[in-house]
Amino acid sequence: MFERRHFLTAFAVAIAVAGLSPAVAQEKSITVFAAASLKNALDEVDSLFTKQCGIKIVASYAASSSLMKQIEQGAPADVFLSADIDWMDYGIKHNLIKNGTRKDLLGNRLVLIVPKDSKIGSVTIAPGFDLAALAGSGRIATGDVRAVPAGLYAKVALEKLGIWSSVESKIAMAENVRAALVLVARGEAPLGIVYETDAKVDPSVKIIGVFPEDSHPPIIYPVAMTKDAKPDAAQYLAFLTTPEARAVFERYGFRVLGKP
Repeated sequence: MFERRHFLTAFAVAIAVAGLSPAVAQEKSITVFAAASLKNALDEVDSLFTKQCGIKIVASYAASSSLMKQIEQGAPADVFLSADIDWMDYGIKHNLIKNGTRKDLLGNRLVLIVPKDSKIGSVTIAPGFDLAALAGSGRIATGDVRAVPAGLYAKVALEKLGIWSSVESKIAMAENVRAALVLVARGEAPLGIVYETDAKVDPSVKIIGVFPEDSHPPIIYPVAMTKDAKPDAAQYLAFLTTPEARAVFERYGFRVLGKP
């Protein structure tokens, strides 16, 4: 009888522990929705955070516009890291972001790229720049100019330079900036407009020109906790501005704006 009671007690404890385990595991993970252009750098930063804090990061990368729409539809994200301020503003306006957690984290530059083996050399991008002639019969890959931050920045820059009308029909719009990068890397588009940090992580492309910073709004990556974020997300946001995280972001070419 004693052995039977002992067995039943042990069995009950095992069931209780098993029932608690998923909840415990859930508390020790954070879901981060981040702009596609952040993938390489943020994967490294997330690994450092997990090693130091023991909290797993589940990252989802896509265009900022797509990620914010997913959050709006109920996707369980704890942190949103956008490639522009407009989609963060959208989240705040629609009460999807936790008040007081937003900060401008990173800066970037807009560049013109070609496949690594392209014969096109360095160019100076300035008002009246003949980008249409440079593209010839080919296309210019960038993010969707109607929603994706990289595409939005590209369109504004091309309009400011006075050349949008001459290249509009040549724009190949991709679902995010990394998809545009792939089109150029594979030689499917002879030119692309992406972020400097994207070009630096793909050896299959080269930068031939940098868009003047006054040709488009500053490229700023804001970060914030979502309205229903887990408490551990605050620890993650704080980690993004530590010297360890800063070193990684800077190595990938980002300018770190956020202060510790």
